[in-house]
Amino acid sequence: MTLAKRARLAVFAIGVSFAAVSLPAGAQDVSDSHLQAARAAVDAIEATTRYDEILPDAAQRLKSELIQQNPNMVDVIESTVNEQALELAGRRGDLETEAALAYAQVFSEDELNQIAEFYNSPAGQKLLSDGPIVTREVREAAEIWRRGVIRDLSAGVGEKLQPEAGVEPSDEDGEG
Repeated sequence: MTLAKRARLAVFAIGVSFAAVSLPAGAQDVSDSHLQAARAAVDAIEATTRYDEILPDAAQRLKSELIQQNPNMVDVIESTVNEQALELAGRRGDLETEAALAYAQVFSEDELNQIAEFYNSPAGQKLLSDGPIVTREVREAAEIWRRGVIRDLSAGVGEKLQPEAGVEPSDEDGEG
């Protein structure tokens, strides 16, 4: 496969992944003010921030692949991929629009304004910055709790079933 074909294929793959985000049904029913409220909420909750690295990562992967296949073209590949990536960077706004439309389909304009107001407040900003830490801690606590519940359930059931099965309970040392 030629260098140009591989580049087109990689760019096509990137385009397909962006095309997977489709326009919500009924998007034409969203007023301008509702869409503005949705954009403000999307910005406030940083709903699309995690996607910021898609284009740079795709460009880097494409560069690596093309350079590996054509090591004598490093400079041309780097400049060409960088140029094309910069041209595509303007499409980042499309994702913001799609996200805003998705939020506008689910939340009323008033709810979106409330969401944006909260997440722009100090408490909302703290939730955004420290929320993942708290979530991780809660997940760890839930796992410890889960293991304890399973252990205690098993022990309790075993204790109740032993007399029914005619088995003597054993000592804690395992001697019985």
